[in-house]
Amino acid sequence: MDQLVSFEAILFPSDGRTPHVVPLATSPTTVQDPLAPYSGLPVRMPHPEVYMDYIAEGLGPSAWSYHLVEALDYMNKKFTHPYVIFYPVVSRDGMCFPVNKFIRDVQIQGKSFREAAAWRGNIIVAKYHESPFTSMVNGSIADFPILKNYFLTHGAPCVETPQPVHQGHVNVIHSASH
Repeated sequence: MDQLVSFEAILFPSDGRTPHVVPLATSPTTVQDPLAPYSGLPVRMPHPEVYMDYIAEGLGPSAWSYHLVEALDYMNKKFTHPYVIFYPVVSRDGMCFPVNKFIRDVQIQGKSFREAAAWRGNIIVAKYHESPFTSMVNGSIADFPILKNYFLTHGAPCVETPQPVHQGHVNVIHSASH
């Protein structure tokens, strides 16, 4: 049996608690890396759903999506170790996830909060080297100022209301973020 490998990531809890470092488990998978399909490197599926409250169960990676942060606005070069932000998209009950209070408060301070583009649910941020699915690296709380700066000026990537599609007894919501 293949083993789980964990990388340090930052959890931004939706209830307003202070962000903190958590171990983000990854497991080997046979799926091709969507960002580097010809790399030939082994792909590891992250499991941010472990930290996402109210997320639909049994859907695995279909219940969450991700957004890449390769640079901050006005930077001339990309980060050596960019960030991948994992966020929930399918809730257990089909309702919207709660607005992330910590990120909302950061955006209100910078006068950039918009309800329609609010980050919702627990947000997990990890670092990677070449691809988030083949070469994750450990993050630390030292990454917090960069991420706070990003959240200060950027809303959630999927501002449209996703359309539910019924599959069995679960509402599956397709995200347009990939």
